[in-house]
Amino acid sequence: MRLIRYTTPALHAFPPAFARGLGNSLDRLFEEVTSGAATCDNSALAPRYKISETPDAFALTVELPGVAKDGLELTVDHDQIHVTARRYDLKPAAASDEPTATPEATYELVLNHDHTIEPAKIAAELRDGLLRVTLPKSEALKPRKIAVT
Repeated sequence: MRLIRYTTPALHAFPPAFARGLGNSLDRLFEEVTSGAATCDNSALAPRYKISETPDAFALTVELPGVAKDGLELTVDHDQIHVTARRYDLKPAAASDEPTATPEATYELVLNHDHTIEPAKIAAELRDGLLRVTLPKSEALKPRKIAVT
């Protein structure tokens, strides 16, 4: 199975005039962000992740520091695995003694797969800021021992 991080088209695929305009726009955006003029309230962070493989399954480990189970959504559809998580920061409310939860960060990860996993058997665990997902391989991919007669 191949898990591939979703990427945008390569810059060389665009006409040179468009690429120059895009570069100028990125330069302006960088200047705004570094000067503090721009804010990124709705942007999602790409979490760090690692994929390993055993004979029976793939293992996906995603770093989600400060995320609780109720702020995590893991979905597997046709050919993608989506991880969306929200980390909340508890701050005391001005008028009451109860803390209020405000979103501090949003994480988003999209991985493509090539239909070699069993979606019904996927298991996930979130502990200490690490999401561990076991993606069992379909029976057709598992090695089989053939008896020779």
